[in-house]
Amino acid sequence: MQLVVGLGNPGARYERTRHNVGFDVVRRLADRHGINLRDKRFKAVLGKGNVAGESTVLACPQTWMNLSGDSISPMVGWYKLAREDVVVIHDDLDLPFGVVKVKGGGGHGGHNGLRDLVKKMGGADFARVRVGVGRPDGPMDPADWVLARWTSDQSASVPAIVDAAADCVETVLTDGFKEAMNRHNGAGPVGGR
Repeated sequence: MQLVVGLGNPGARYERTRHNVGFDVVRRLADRHGINLRDKRFKAVLGKGNVAGESTVLACPQTWMNLSGDSISPMVGWYKLAREDVVVIHDDLDLPFGVVKVKGGGGHGGHNGLRDLVKKMGGADFARVRVGVGRPDGPMDPADWVLARWTSDQSASVPAIVDAAADCVETVLTDGFKEAMNRHNGAGPVGGR
């Protein structure tokens, strides 16, 4: 069994924001594979089914982003999963808008959701699908940037970006993160700016 987690913040205020792109990708995967995200356990909304032929739990933590580990760590324990069985989808300021990359393990890169996951799961050896949101032009605080909605120019490209990230997750599940890196990491930005 695999666990696919999209990081984000709960509530309507955060819908369609850069920080919630992980939720968007999990919802896309649920739609593609006919999985209902209705179960409310582990401080998350989740659903179980097959993704690309693999038994998978899809989850969107309903804690704040900075407390994602409070939801995911107990879930990993309940399903008796290793960290290597977890795929985390998150926004990434250090990737240009529209770039989607797969990574295995590593640091948190200043991302507070990842920081909390690494701390509460006791390690960083899980796969990540990183969705580039870029950095703001000018003096805008990066925290304000990720909590803001996509610009009108970006919004048109977001569905294709979410699809590309969902494709990456499916490859991680079927062929492992190294193959997903080889197959997907060379691609340029999806959509325009």
